[in-house]
Amino acid sequence: MKTKLGLLYGGKSAEHQVSLRTALAVIQALDHDKFEIYPIYITETGAWVKGAQLEGNIQSTEELKLTSARDQAGEYLSSAILQTDDGKALDVIFPLLHGPNGEDGTVQGFLELLNIPYVGNGVLSSSAGMDKVIMKNIFAQAGLTQVNYVSYIKSDWNQNQQNVYDQVEEKIGYPCFVKPANLGSSVGISKCTTRNELDQAFQEAFQFDRKVIIEEGVIAREVEIAVLGNDDPKCSVAGEIIPKKDFYDYKAKYEDDNTVLVIPAEISAEEYENLRQMAITAFKSLDSSGLVRADFFLTKDGKAYINEVNTMPGFTPVSMFPLLWKHSGLSYPELIERLVQLGIERHKEKQSIKYTF
Repeated sequence: MKTKLGLLYGGKSAEHQVSLRTALAVIQALDHDKFEIYPIYITETGAWVKGAQLEGNIQSTEELKLTSARDQAGEYLSSAILQTDDGKALDVIFPLLHGPNGEDGTVQGFLELLNIPYVGNGVLSSSAGMDKVIMKNIFAQAGLTQVNYVSYIKSDWNQNQQNVYDQVEEKIGYPCFVKPANLGSSVGISKCTTRNELDQAFQEAFQFDRKVIIEEGVIAREVEIAVLGNDDPKCSVAGEIIPKKDFYDYKAKYEDDNTVLVIPAEISAEEYENLRQMAITAFKSLDSSGLVRADFFLTKDGKAYINEVNTMPGFTPVSMFPLLWKHSGLSYPELIERLVQLGIERHKEKQSIKYTF
């Protein structure tokens, strides 16, 4: 029996295009002899549109932008969206969504209410992992080493911008990085070395979120580890990102050829073991499941800081997460199949929980 797999992609998010690229890559890698593949597109305005079962490969992201004859704004959101062409229930959903309204626990909560198996992290891990401030607070409680950080909501900044900048300069200093608290793919991130740059960075970041985080800049290598599993997670080899620009921004990730990925990273066995243990601690502290990519700063003297985890990391064949597993002996198609299995296993485990007393 083939697994009836729904691919959920697009989304009302600044990372919409990234999600389309991920969906295209996954579709092209899936084995049609093992899976019935059903595309479910969320438009940039938030409408859900279900497509017919895919019988052949999709060649471009434009083909994934489905439209609905029923309603120009898209299908009405209902459980029928998550069914096969003949009305049968899908076996599992793979949310290939990046950023808010998809990676942040909202879609995961919807799937939980419908009691449908899905791939990846649950509501808590997704929401905490999306909010960099909440995530860092949890990591601090778990004893993980991090750079100094502060955060502000937009209303506080509006009331007294100069006071906010005074606090940043006193507590963090320069250089520092200003980021939207709830966004990924390096969207809206700025490096600041002066107050003028700090002001521009706040204005930029607040376009994408009501809360920003400001982090201390450190001179360090950027090293990442991929984590895979549920209650007994395993780690990949480590990889290093060497940006040719000041930092690894959106263009460096997706548009320019200005980044070198070194896999495996040239680090000692002791350094790797330290990062591996930190990655597992981060995974478990968020009660993660399926996958995360853990990102670290590693200084010349071997001191490691966890930067963040991504609960739905970039997932094309040339993204860091799949590449790390490829170099660890797990191919891209095998990785997808393993994640589907983990999602089904986690769902079965939840069915044993009692909800009555």
